[in-house]
Amino acid sequence: MRISRVRIVRIVFVIAFSLCFAQQATAQYIGVLQSAETIDRGIFKLMAAPIMVFGKDGADNEFGVGARGGYGFTERFDAEAKLGFFENGTFVGADGEYWIFGGSEETSALDFSLTAGLHWMFGKDNGYDNMGFEITPQLSGNVTENLELCGALDASFESIQDVPEGVDDSFTRLHLVPGIEYRMSDTVDLVAEFGIALNDNSSHYLGAGIAYYIR
Repeated sequence: MRISRVRIVRIVFVIAFSLCFAQQATAQYIGVLQSAETIDRGIFKLMAAPIMVFGKDGADNEFGVGARGGYGFTERFDAEAKLGFFENGTFVGADGEYWIFGGSEETSALDFSLTAGLHWMFGKDNGYDNMGFEITPQLSGNVTENLELCGALDASFESIQDVPEGVDDSFTRLHLVPGIEYRMSDTVDLVAEFGIALNDNSSHYLGAGIAYYIR
């Protein structure tokens, strides 16, 4: 079967576009940056966290800053608004976390929660926007009175907006996220984590931040 030159050029363009976009689309994360315990009822939370996304396949590393504001609605449910500023785009999102179970002893508790939310990424320099749904099961447990080890599986299902015909407009990001949360005082926590990419559409990242609680 003979393929016209126009069709060949079109196929090459679509493949090249997809590869270029794949590098750009993997460079914006807000991170998990929390334990499996929810915010206490009636408490506000403010947080700021620098985030470094490591480039892959020759792409540069990307630096950004994430900010969060949250509120504890019940003893087991909270919600957070999220905002991230990156070199290649801006992240806006919101999620809710439900604390499914927790241990009874302060220094040996094992907690499990489930977080789900929506987010939007607005590309810069003619980059494409995308919208995503994220779901994150989390485990955490105290190893000392102030130090908590955290682990999460972060799955994000992305949809690219207004892409040319013939380009796949959806992809999935998947990260395994080990981290720590250290209580510095009754109102301040230090949180740090490393996101391990589990598929080709994801990149490793490192994030750390300070959470402040208004009681």
